[in-house]
Amino acid sequence: MILRIRSRDGTDRITVPDPAAATVGDLQRLVAARVTVPVPLQRLSLDPALLLPASAAAAPPPALLSNPAAPLSSLRLSNGSFVYLSYPPDARSSQPPPPRALNPAGSFGKKMTMDDLIARQIRVTRQEAPLCAAASFDRDAANAFQLYVAESLAFAAKRAGFLYGRVDAETKQVFVDFIYEPPQVGTEDVVQLMRDAQEEARVDAIAEGLGMRRVGLVFTQAVGRKTSETGEYTMSNREVLQATELQAEGGIPEWVTAIVKLEVGDDGSGDVHFEAFQMSETCVKLFKDGVLETEIGDKDDPRLSKMRKEVVAGGKDTMEVDNDFFLVPVKISDHQGPLSMGFPIENRGNPVTMSALRSHLDRTKHLPFVKRISDFHLLLQVAAFLDIKSDVPALAACVKNQHVVPEGYQLLIESLAGA
Repeated sequence: MILRIRSRDGTDRITVPDPAAATVGDLQRLVAARVTVPVPLQRLSLDPALLLPASAAAAPPPALLSNPAAPLSSLRLSNGSFVYLSYPPDARSSQPPPPRALNPAGSFGKKMTMDDLIARQIRVTRQEAPLCAAASFDRDAANAFQLYVAESLAFAAKRAGFLYGRVDAETKQVFVDFIYEPPQVGTEDVVQLMRDAQEEARVDAIAEGLGMRRVGLVFTQAVGRKTSETGEYTMSNREVLQATELQAEGGIPEWVTAIVKLEVGDDGSGDVHFEAFQMSETCVKLFKDGVLETEIGDKDDPRLSKMRKEVVAGGKDTMEVDNDFFLVPVKISDHQGPLSMGFPIENRGNPVTMSALRSHLDRTKHLPFVKRISDFHLLLQVAAFLDIKSDVPALAACVKNQHVVPEGYQLLIESLAGA
């Protein structure tokens, strides 16, 4: 077992050959040999407050490891645990330095200090604050998404969508104004996005004309999803991986991931909940650097994300990290966005036909034409017949500004509806 001995002079590592049989006295002797502080001058503790200046200690002094006969196994130490060491200022210099270990030289490589090794460690810590101040969802868009999952899928399979909207440059708040649902196949534990590059290009062109962009991901959790032996969890390892990959692709620091789930009460009633998170900057970096394992087995614990190399999480060296380390909660609210909802939504099993366009226009004929087409899902249907570089952004800009739609576009849309 490797223990880290932290003092005011830095951190040393010592190896305890037989931790099951070792005592505090054995640890003191190992510290004396490695750190060159005589046993009588050592003050050992598991409390980092030991290293605080005496004037800063407002609480009782930390408990010391003062019983040499006490077994180390009773201290709940594990590989990589910290033990804090205090000693008089001149105690370390009163002993000769430890013998220098042999180091490869010349073409075999250069010498490395313990500080160099520690600096190369990958440390996983919790991110205290999100880069996104809050996430506000258009009520109608959010309701249309959860209603389909509740009524058509009965929360039996996962469903996902890309969030589109705006980011307030000053407040760093994200406003989600529409949700695009790409082609996909969902099961209880996995939603596989069958992404269509041409369709996504049309979506992005519409968003550009509306003054919006892709700002996040939303997915649902099935009621029958796989659980861990240790209980429930917020996001599974597969969900963490998918959310991290898409956040890395998203390209904005305010990217948000929303979860929609059905919570069933003791009386059997269900309540739909929205939650919002960001994947931590550390998590995204681990993915980009190839440290986060992307191959997940069916027998893997869903609450743990595997690493391809050892990292330090919670003060311990590990190859598995609790998913909660990577989640940064984001405040959530709702608003009434600029777009209407009423046109059939894409990629929900049944193809959207032009008869739906005709029905929609007939149903809204009392409104100005620009109001009749102020629906993202309608614009996506029409965009397949327009030039993606010029016509699609121009038509979407009419919707954004609520300007009169040029006659050419109006005639085209009406002719498509009559086809």
